[in-house]
Amino acid sequence: MAGTTPLLVLLAALSAFFCHAAALHTLADGGASIDSAAVASAGGDDSKVYIVFTERQPASAGLPETDARAAIASFHHDLLSNDVLDANSNAPDRVVYHYTRSLHGFAARLTVDEKHRLAGKAGVLSIHEKKVYKLHTTRSWDYLGLPQQQNDSTKLPFENDVIIGMVDSGVWPELESFADEGLPPPPAKWKGVCSKNFTCNNKIIGARAYRSGNTTVSPRDDEGHGTHTASTAAGRAAAGASLGGLAAGTARSAVPGARLAIYKVCWPEDCSSEDILAAFDDAIADGVDVISASLGYEFPLDYAEDMMAVGAFHAMKRGIVTSVSAGNSGPSLASVSNVAPWTVSTAAAADDRKIISELVLGSGKRIEGSAVTTVFPDLGQPSLLIDTGSCFPEDINGKRLKGAVLLCGKLGLTSRAAIKSSGADGAIVYPAKDYELDTAFSFPFPLVMVKEKDYGHIIDYYNSTRHAMATVMKSVTVKNAAAPSVADFSSRGPNRITHGILKPDISAPGVDILAAWSPEAPLSGTVSDDRRAKYNIVSGTSMACPHVTGAAAYVKSVHPSWSHAAVLSALVTTATPMKSGEPEAEHAYGAGQVNPVAAPDPGLVYDATEADYVSFLCAQGYNSSELAAMTGRSNANCSTEAKGSAVGDLNYPSIAVPVLNYGVGFAAEFPRTVTNVGSANAVYRANVTTVPGVNVTVTPSELAFSTGKEKLSFTVSVSGTLVPVNGTTGASASLVWSDGKHQVRSPIYVFPYKHVM
Repeated sequence: MAGTTPLLVLLAALSAFFCHAAALHTLADGGASIDSAAVASAGGDDSKVYIVFTERQPASAGLPETDARAAIASFHHDLLSNDVLDANSNAPDRVVYHYTRSLHGFAARLTVDEKHRLAGKAGVLSIHEKKVYKLHTTRSWDYLGLPQQQNDSTKLPFENDVIIGMVDSGVWPELESFADEGLPPPPAKWKGVCSKNFTCNNKIIGARAYRSGNTTVSPRDDEGHGTHTASTAAGRAAAGASLGGLAAGTARSAVPGARLAIYKVCWPEDCSSEDILAAFDDAIADGVDVISASLGYEFPLDYAEDMMAVGAFHAMKRGIVTSVSAGNSGPSLASVSNVAPWTVSTAAAADDRKIISELVLGSGKRIEGSAVTTVFPDLGQPSLLIDTGSCFPEDINGKRLKGAVLLCGKLGLTSRAAIKSSGADGAIVYPAKDYELDTAFSFPFPLVMVKEKDYGHIIDYYNSTRHAMATVMKSVTVKNAAAPSVADFSSRGPNRITHGILKPDISAPGVDILAAWSPEAPLSGTVSDDRRAKYNIVSGTSMACPHVTGAAAYVKSVHPSWSHAAVLSALVTTATPMKSGEPEAEHAYGAGQVNPVAAPDPGLVYDATEADYVSFLCAQGYNSSELAAMTGRSNANCSTEAKGSAVGDLNYPSIAVPVLNYGVGFAAEFPRTVTNVGSANAVYRANVTTVPGVNVTVTPSELAFSTGKEKLSFTVSVSGTLVPVNGTTGASASLVWSDGKHQVRSPIYVFPYKHVM
């Protein structure tokens, strides 16, 4: 059959299932609606959307919000005066968004010449071209050890005050996961709104949508992705959930009492940066405690160019935790896309439940494969086995193959629609690599994905008889003894933007996750799929991210005043170490698997403030204009002290040690400060685990605290010569501070950045 690119083509063929959306958007709430056709035409065909960051406008301070927004909009229009815009252009028609609540700036459609003229105006800090982001997509909480909490709101007093902002593809509010029975009204801190074309309740307390400057569109989810992530993070307990009887149980979240605020930015085309930034601008001002964004750019962007990172920076300034997905571009090294240190970046791992599909040949031989094959009417019926040469359109278009199971070989990008239109009873394929069978994907027709050697056995059987038969069976669940293990699709480190910051931070279940689904969305994410259900099984770092979102909200429910850095630290230092065997080690799973039970009581935390992150950016080499774009302050500057610091000085709970290459000697020091959040009188002692060739010392090795919230500092020294060990790409070590009750673990990962980048 025709050849295909191995893993990348297979994942691309599957990616519409958990990476298929986009975004466009309008003015913040209270602003005038903009006609999308007019916006598209304004500025001519050669115009593009740019995001412009401006100085804060002191004239708006102290004014009522409506008046302040009008004053800021007027300032933006003045910047786009006739000496910037081409003739016969109108500034209000060009503006897509005014960012007036938490951020300072606007998005506008400009030509390249207009953009250059605007860049020279006083008050303009920086200009960034629009970027397009992609979505990254029961049993999992049981697996993580979090006790099931019922829907009795009287037993969830803290959770009722936690608000999670979901920046995604919207939500379907009528599902059981979003019922508000027993929940009190929204907390007083909530300042958000509910879209006029959407019904909120005491569970979903706010909903907005953004599409190329249009904020009158509905926040309803017809993609399924946003509903799945929202119910995973904060859904109510829903008994009897399953996908056609598969993976049956109670669908639930970590914090069923938490509130949800919906910010729809993703649409069938993509998720646009100007919409994402508008959502962050609103979410921060609305009063959310955690922002969850299971989306990212195709590769990591410099922090000032990444609107997700910019929005998250401003969220961090308000004490808001931003939880993001690592990306679905694994197992390639340096593929993790969300890498800002003021976000929590999550990798996807498998839990102890695995979904398999089975094929029974006419000879009676049973072959185990992988796929989510359910909700099809004729499953379990024998069909004629046919080899059409391939399942590409050129081989099967126009053929009626009802009653046949097709031998497809490798599945190409165009095969799904061709197989579906042929009416075939099913298809048999094999992946480029056997490890791709570890994830069960869904298709608009019955499919079994088998190992290549098993596919050879099927061909042998087909050639041995005139009437070869095959039966595609309904998928079943089996125990996964290898769990937890990182999914092959999950993006790996190292961090391309800052080698010395370990990303991803942590891992969470992201394979074969059952959660609520929009009844308007096809189960496989394919338009030709006419199956609908209230629950679906999906895989992706999109599914891992809301597990960490829920865990972060759980921590926030106990410690509402904790900073983003403190919550990140609690999640990282209490994570369950992963089994050895991943070649990329910490670059695959970060600190390990999230442990929501332990995270609220970490003992010590590595905290950080905005000033610490500014020093980090200065050490990264940011100049004043780049720093101003990130912070929103025109007077932002790198002090002498900050210029002399290193990125490794950031008080991060993990330690990444990039070295030149294998066999090259290295030595590095990492200053750290911990805050005691446990017993007032506690003594912690350092315990180091390392491997041959890597020396780790901690000075001092004992920390004696006399009060709560006391801060003590120490230095970690790492030196040696890195050598490859058992096929790994680096060397894993760790530092654990223990007082006899708490185990405060920081991973230390030494890797050769010249070799792996």
